[in-house]
Amino acid sequence: MRVINEMKLLFTSLSVNESFGRSAVSSFLLQLDPTIAELNEIRTALSEAITNSVVHAYKDIEGIIEINTKIYDNRTVYIRVKDKGCGIINISQAMEAMYTTAPNEERSGLGFSVMLQFMDKVQVSSKPKQGTTVTMTKRLSDNSRVSK
Repeated sequence: MRVINEMKLLFTSLSVNESFGRSAVSSFLLQLDPTIAELNEIRTALSEAITNSVVHAYKDIEGIIEINTKIYDNRTVYIRVKDKGCGIINISQAMEAMYTTAPNEERSGLGFSVMLQFMDKVQVSSKPKQGTTVTMTKRLSDNSRVSK
């Protein structure tokens, strides 16, 4: 696989920026002419990853969220969402459906479950007090050719 296009985005961990991050990546991916379903699945998974950084990683402080998006020549989309927040102590537990560290804030604990449902692959790496990186990939259907 060869990277044919890439973008990086940095923004402050404000909840109002969640839609900005999602929209920027979606706009970048339009060059692949994804189906509406594919684009919605990616947008939803990305939204969950960004929201995790805003709500859990930085909690009551502001920090920077970094998104790196790559498009490969086989129509695979790579998205990495990285923060330097509080980190995750137990990744396996955090990825369990219905687990949340913020039950009093009406959080359902389904963020990682949604990402796993909509993306082909989801990897999470984290270190307490150093941050978390969520890497997601999805291969799009061959409904059209990649614009160059």
